[in-house]
Amino acid sequence: MPIASVNPATGETLETFEELDAAGIEQRLARAEAAFRTYRTTSFAHRAQLLRRAADLLDEDREAVSRTMTEEMGKPLTAARAEAAKCAKAMRWYAENAEALLADEHPDPADVADAGAARAYVRYRPIGAVLAVMPWNFPFWQVIRFAAPALMAGNVGLLKHASNVPRTAVALEELFVRAGFPEGCFQTLLIGSRAVDGVIRDRRVAAVTLTGSEPAGRAVAATAADEVKKAVLELGGSDPFVVLPSADLDAAVRTAVRARAQNNGQSCIAAKRFIVHADVYEPFTAAFAGAMRALKVGDPMEEATEVGPLASRQGRDDLEELVEDAKKHGARVECGGRRPEGFDAGWFYEPTVLTGITPAMRIHQEETFGPVATVYRAADLDEAVAMANDTPFGLSSNVWTDDPAEQERFVRDIEAGGVFFNGMTASHPALPFGGVKRSGFGRELSGHGIKEFCNVTTVWVA
Repeated sequence: MPIASVNPATGETLETFEELDAAGIEQRLARAEAAFRTYRTTSFAHRAQLLRRAADLLDEDREAVSRTMTEEMGKPLTAARAEAAKCAKAMRWYAENAEALLADEHPDPADVADAGAARAYVRYRPIGAVLAVMPWNFPFWQVIRFAAPALMAGNVGLLKHASNVPRTAVALEELFVRAGFPEGCFQTLLIGSRAVDGVIRDRRVAAVTLTGSEPAGRAVAATAADEVKKAVLELGGSDPFVVLPSADLDAAVRTAVRARAQNNGQSCIAAKRFIVHADVYEPFTAAFAGAMRALKVGDPMEEATEVGPLASRQGRDDLEELVEDAKKHGARVECGGRRPEGFDAGWFYEPTVLTGITPAMRIHQEETFGPVATVYRAADLDEAVAMANDTPFGLSSNVWTDDPAEQERFVRDIEAGGVFFNGMTASHPALPFGGVKRSGFGRELSGHGIKEFCNVTTVWVA
């Protein structure tokens, strides 16, 4: 796709960008290599000072940054402001905690004495330039949750952002430059997907992290493996939202609506499959469909809008195909199921709830990236667990129950990178984020995330 900023609420092309040629890519790779030589030797205190300055600037720029995000990918302006605030918080968290997270580790001297060591320890050292291939759905947050730990560890960053959010990509580089990071520490590469393979293979790129689709993840992982380079992948998700009889139904319904409609339904960790115990299936489904039906769809720049457009025409069309396929095979539409009336332009789709889902429907196994929920009836706890795991993905999960035994059952048996009880699934800088199965491998955030791109060095002293 061309590198262009297109307003999904109107279809208007706001700005187009020239793709970097081979000389432009080479120039930026050379800068990254030169920057790493010196930046890797800087102190944690110095890096923290720069990152805190970036957080302060982002707070100052919040309104402008939020409007750029909304114009480029259509999320409600209120959600864009919350995303910018979350990014500043994460940068401050890593500025405060990175040194402790990467502190030298010292085993008991008695444990290494038989190896002839007077002392031994482990040090976490930076590895170099890390390429980040990032998506459009959280255009600031996805980048910051890679950049903040990478920069605090002493690495340098190269960003290949989604081609439909180039203004955001440019703003991210400018943020780090204005904060005082040395030239080459964080650079945006305005390139298409076909150029990614060559960048990964370049000797100056040490590792790659990708958040995106499963096909994109497969391609990036294959290239990284061929070059024997570290990769972290966060791919799709089809997260279950399980409701059991002991749940607070009112709270579960409120959270279910937020979980499915957040970011216009375009979130990897959004709840997508709602698995409800038979004892509470009818009241939950009726309340959930009613609340989804009541959501205000409209111009994402308006403060009252709760659901804006899909980020692209292709995204809207793909979602529509999944719903039409489900309807063709007998799914029942509890609400929505079509494009809303009154929108002559833009890529809008009504908040939708489908029931009667069967394995014959594509939507049973494919990820729905938009405000469409599928609801299943589970006869008992065992069936609820089985249904929750009946997906090729394993990013996160959400379970509503006050029963400690049921909670422990899901902790033990859920095939996912996270399980959230009686609350909204979310990412947080202090907690690891990532999945299993076809949702990828490796972790972002927390101490686990910052260590992904470190050289874990054993130091042995006789």
